Amino acid sequence: MAKIGVVIPAAGQGKRMGVGCNKQFLTLMGHPILARVIKLFEDSEYVSEIVIVGAVNDIPVIQELVQSYKFDKVLPICIGGVQRQDSVRAGVQALSTTIQRVVVHDGARPLLTLREFNRFMEETEKFSAAIMGIPLKDTVKRIDTSGKVLETPPREFLRAVQTPQIFDRGILAEAHHQAASVGYYGTDDATLLEWIGYPVHIVEGSQENIKVTTPDDLWLAERILAMRDE
Repeated sequence: MAKIGVVIPAAGQGKRMGVGCNKQFLTLMGHPILARVIKLFEDSEYVSEIVIVGAVNDIPVIQELVQSYKFDKVLPICIGGVQRQDSVRAGVQALSTTIQRVVVHDGARPLLTLREFNRFMEETEKFSAAIMGIPLKDTVKRIDTSGKVLETPPREFLRAVQTPQIFDRGILAEAHHQAASVGYYGTDDATLLEWIGYPVHIVEGSQENIKVTTPDDLWLAERILAMRDE
């Protein structure tokens, strides 16, 4: 089995949460959001190493969290960049040279279950680049800058993309290198591989694998966890 490292970008400021601190430190059913994310990979037999990429002012808090929960797979905390993409690139570089495949997972996406992650790993084993996504429930319109509708893409060919995303390390590193060399920024790591012409596959995600970005997301995450405990 290839040695797998996980990069968790957690350097975002969480302005839309409106709480004056990194949203990943907010408590969700008794545990910080970031702790829930890390624990998933700490418990997975697939994962050898975990790199957390944080804002420079958050490093002491993350270190204390890692020590408090006794997370053994976590490497020294990595300082993030200006954009998420910069943070992921730094995280990939911080992994040990023995790591062959890299999983990238949002630090604010705490509801992925170990069972779902293990299924993701099994289904993506044959792909060099793969992501998790879910079918869209709503009709999507493409518009111009004035708000005029240009087209309605067929919904069956559209997916809302989530993390985790997994890549062969060499391919991911090369995509990040090329993007950094010309100042190109994508909305996720898969975008970078698409940009250099590399095929990316998608596997079924989970409707509950939400990203906690706003107070409403936090409320929904609490409800989901409460239902799981019932």
